[in-house]
Amino acid sequence: MKDERFDVIVIGGGPNGMTTAAYVAKCGLSVVVLEERVECGGACETQEPIPGVRIFPHAMLMYAAPAPGFEQLELWKYGFRMNWDPMDFVAPESMLLACTDGWRAYTDKDMEGWGTLGGMFGDPPFTKELMRSVFWTPPHPPEVEVNANNIPFMEVFKKHAPHVWSEDLLQGTMFDVLDEYCETEWFKTCMAYASYASGAAAHWEGVAIPAIACTELLTLTNTGMTSLPRAGLHGYFHAIHRAAVHNGAVVRTSCPVDEIIVDDGRAVAVRLRETAASGGKTIRANKAVIAACDVHQAFQKMVGPRHLDPGFIQNVKDISLKNQTLYVSTFFVKDPLTYKDQFKTGPNGLDVANLRAVGPNKYPWGGVYPCDHRDIYLADCADIDGHKQKPTIDPKHKMWFQTPSMAFDPSDPQGYHPKGHLVAAFEMALTSPDYHIEGEDAPDKYRDELMQYAVDCYSQVFDGLDENNIIHHWYATGREVELRNTGLIGGTWAGSRHCEDQLWEKRPCEGLERYRSPIDGLYHAHQTSGHPGGLCLMAIPYNLMHILIEDGIAEPGDWWYAAPEYIPQEGKISADPNKKSKL
Repeated sequence: MKDERFDVIVIGGGPNGMTTAAYVAKCGLSVVVLEERVECGGACETQEPIPGVRIFPHAMLMYAAPAPGFEQLELWKYGFRMNWDPMDFVAPESMLLACTDGWRAYTDKDMEGWGTLGGMFGDPPFTKELMRSVFWTPPHPPEVEVNANNIPFMEVFKKHAPHVWSEDLLQGTMFDVLDEYCETEWFKTCMAYASYASGAAAHWEGVAIPAIACTELLTLTNTGMTSLPRAGLHGYFHAIHRAAVHNGAVVRTSCPVDEIIVDDGRAVAVRLRETAASGGKTIRANKAVIAACDVHQAFQKMVGPRHLDPGFIQNVKDISLKNQTLYVSTFFVKDPLTYKDQFKTGPNGLDVANLRAVGPNKYPWGGVYPCDHRDIYLADCADIDGHKQKPTIDPKHKMWFQTPSMAFDPSDPQGYHPKGHLVAAFEMALTSPDYHIEGEDAPDKYRDELMQYAVDCYSQVFDGLDENNIIHHWYATGREVELRNTGLIGGTWAGSRHCEDQLWEKRPCEGLERYRSPIDGLYHAHQTSGHPGGLCLMAIPYNLMHILIEDGIAEPGDWWYAAPEYIPQEGKISADPNKKSKL
């Protein structure tokens, strides 16, 4: 059988792989996407565990509103729809924080400080520019000495908010910055946990602004807040898929890659596994192979040690999840959940039960709990990252968050079912299976105990999570989430290894900077092996495009624009026509 040949081969049909294929195909290159599973989507998947009920077992919220890809790939042409003003379903006075004694309110200083750090109060506001500088900007080339003046988000602050700019922003923790700009302990604790669950830790030094920015992607009005696209993130993924196919990409599922073939130091082809739909076939690449799968699989299995330096292999082995993963619960209940007595009213007798029971089916909205004090946050982090076993925190003080299922339009099946009510999704951080002291299969051994523990935690705020009312309790274990949820494997965009080699310009290790690899023609496009990872959709493919242009792989048309803070590499083709590299 004659080998097939494409300009570019993309391994992995998740959000990173498919977006990369859409970009490359729009440049006029022939590209094939090879996905191991029976359907594409990765973390942006929807499952139907029983007829008529559709749930998102992994990624729920969209951290991508500022992404250039919406414009460059013209996703509106391919069915993407989203409410860009999601706060219209929540009364402003209901924006309260859940603490063990009930609801507590933000203060003006909290909101002013948060808005200042996010660029909302600039003249003009610069939130989109700031978010793009943190996530949608490729690392600087190796010859550039990174300092407080040329880190992209520092450049944006210096330009638009010089009163915020300080070298201390690169040294302190998220708590240090919030202590300066915000007021209440419960506001700071809430935002800290949101960041921790999104990929950064509020108590880590040196990642304060990226940690704050990942939460502001959900909370500031012109970045999308807690918006859900029509049909959820899988609906978003369908638009990406259509964009790729419309521009000529070929997509093949049930096609696991067994080997990346390397000839004279260059990636030239891939060989499919014998069990693939096209079993054992070799597919050749004229220009590049792009691994949009996790870093261990790509370099330890598909390439293997015979083509790589032992030091590089060890660096890859060291890239591992050393903080936390998430346990995700979705409940299908007979009767809607209701607030416990202390959560029915808020400050000054506010009728919270009606204000926060929103959406077409009047589901109650939990948010983050409990937000009393950072000591609760730190104790939870210690239990997860230090004890590395099943949870020992009392359910009253275990931190969790609920994504707002009421944000769905009533015509979406995720938000309605005639035989019950869908409450999605509750999520709590747990120790990664890789570092569980009883072994990586330990969580499966106490599965029932963990399910009841989760119910006990969420029942601190809600009534109705009992066996008489619960029809189904679907959950994604830490292992399942780790393998599917964007940003939760291999060290997030912030870097789970808390040391200098995980900072922005060196992410994640020597030999993988700027999405290249030690093998010519082999690139990577996955959160485990590139900045920023996390839940920032379309960030890695957009950043990778700069490198593909530099290397002469891709030549985009007038639709392309580079990141403003992008610096071309010496001797390469500049990805920004207005910035010439030194040839």
